[in-house]
Amino acid sequence: MESAPVLLESKSSPINLLNEMQQLRLLGHLCDVTVSVEYQGVRAEFPAHKAVLAATSKFFKEVFLNEKPVDGPHSNVFLNEVQVADFASFLEFVYTARVEVEEDRVQRMLEIAEKLKCLDLSETCFQLKKQMLESVLLELQNFSESQNSEEESVARPS
Repeated sequence: MESAPVLLESKSSPINLLNEMQQLRLLGHLCDVTVSVEYQGVRAEFPAHKAVLAATSKFFKEVFLNEKPVDGPHSNVFLNEVQVADFASFLEFVYTARVEVEEDRVQRMLEIAEKLKCLDLSETCFQLKKQMLESVLLELQNFSESQNSEEESVARPS
């Protein structure tokens, strides 16, 4: 008699995989691409893994799938008009699924996500911008209500 199939699924494996890939990248191990970014004369190079970049960015996927075999096992990609801090944050996001940036950089992160066709980062930025907008609207509503109640109390004679 055959037993019913069961699902073996790890909840920690995706996070462990990301953490290990991030450690490999930070140590420069098994990196097969160097991404050079430059913005207004400031330039930096970032070692990374083609598979991670291609899996998270349609831009990189297109670049790597269209490479000629004569390019060798290691690739170099040059991105101009990308700020070093923004690309470093992009890499941290694609390798960890999280990144901490200042509020005023969220729009720039959205722009780099769109330029590199990274849907996960785009959606994350949109959600954060939506939350920030809702927070501002709530503050404005509370301010307006407090102004109205002050005006009403001033208008009523005691």
